[in-house]
Amino acid sequence: MPIQTINPNTNQTVKSFEEMTDQAVDAAVAQAVIAFASWKKTTYPERAALLHRVADLMRAQKAELAATITLEMGKLIAQAEGEILLSADILDYYADHGAQFLADKPLEPEYGEALVRHSPVGVLLGIEPWNFPFYQVARFAAPNLMVGNTVLIKHASNVPQCGQALEALFVEAGAPAGLYTNLLLSGKRASALVSDKRIKGVSLTGSEDAGASVAAEAGKYLKKSVLELGGSDAFIILEDADLDKTVEWAVVGRMNNNGQCCVASKRFIAVESIADAFLAKFKDKLAHLKVGDPMDRTMELGPLSSEAAAVQLADQVQRSVAAGATVVLGGQRLDRPGAFMAPTILTDLKPGIPAYHEELFGPVASFYRVKDEQAAIDLANDSTFGLGGSVFTQDEARGRRVADQLDTGMVFINHPTWTQADLPFGGTKRSGYGRELSELGISEFVNKKLIRVSALTDPF
Repeated sequence: MPIQTINPNTNQTVKSFEEMTDQAVDAAVAQAVIAFASWKKTTYPERAALLHRVADLMRAQKAELAATITLEMGKLIAQAEGEILLSADILDYYADHGAQFLADKPLEPEYGEALVRHSPVGVLLGIEPWNFPFYQVARFAAPNLMVGNTVLIKHASNVPQCGQALEALFVEAGAPAGLYTNLLLSGKRASALVSDKRIKGVSLTGSEDAGASVAAEAGKYLKKSVLELGGSDAFIILEDADLDKTVEWAVVGRMNNNGQCCVASKRFIAVESIADAFLAKFKDKLAHLKVGDPMDRTMELGPLSSEAAAVQLADQVQRSVAAGATVVLGGQRLDRPGAFMAPTILTDLKPGIPAYHEELFGPVASFYRVKDEQAAIDLANDSTFGLGGSVFTQDEARGRRVADQLDTGMVFINHPTWTQADLPFGGTKRSGYGRELSELGISEFVNKKLIRVSALTDPF
């Protein structure tokens, strides 16, 4: 797809961008290599100071940066401002804790002395998505810059101004040339770039197809990769859940970011005794959401990120209905300009129906009723995805027991799947591999070097 800013509230093209030439990309990689040679020799306090400066600039420029997010991908303006603050918090988190996470780890061998030292590996490529255009970059760039690596960012083609704004923040903060570089490239050219021997690892957040392509290239050239792909998180409602609070969280879990979160609550699974009451309240809440211009702070739901995304989601709904699904609410595009889809609930979903298997990336909820707790667990696990999930119950021990049986990378009890700097983020199955955020997120692209000191008299 072309690299363009298209306002999804109107579907009007705002600005178009030329892709970088091969020569410009080669020069950018070469500069990242040069920057790594000096950056890897800096101290942790020096690296932390830069991250703190970028975080401070983000907060100072919150209004302008948030408006760029909303313009390019349609996020409600208040949520866009929240994303900027979360991104700044992630930068500060790794600046504050990176040295501790990366400290030498003493070992206790039978003979001599030994330790594990964490060393940077070099230039990394991050391929980032449009749905959280600042947060997704922050959680990749912050820990790796703290390690001493340098980063190249290939951002999504529909948020080019967000990509440019991020690079400008690092430049303004005093980052040396090549430390953080924004690449205006197509996805196909980014995958091909993985073969460049100067690039030592790649991280991708995106679709299964994109992840498979990048992983294949990384494997072919024996490079480390981290993948955060799709999700179809289950939201389990047990009979002892606090119904009103659970419904409130269900709306947030499904409709946050206009329904376009990898960890959005997508499959609502209620045990029989509470199913009707939950569905009635959930439907009423969704039916009364205020839908419109995401720059209007009174709105509760905005457009999808693009016309193509809206067309795809509507097609998934139509194919599911044709295969036997029932529309309880919505089910169609809204009759207005822009990439809008009505808040939708689908029921009567069974294996073979598209919505049972596919990720629905937008304001469409799948609702299931099951006979008991075990049936809820079995249905939640009947998915090719394994990113996150949530369980709602007033019995904490029961919630922990259910959480332990869910085959996902993350489980939240009495809260939708969510993210913060000090919690590890990542999935299993076709949702990808590796972890970002927390202490786990700083150790993906690190050489964990063993240093062993032996006496000449130690045995072989």
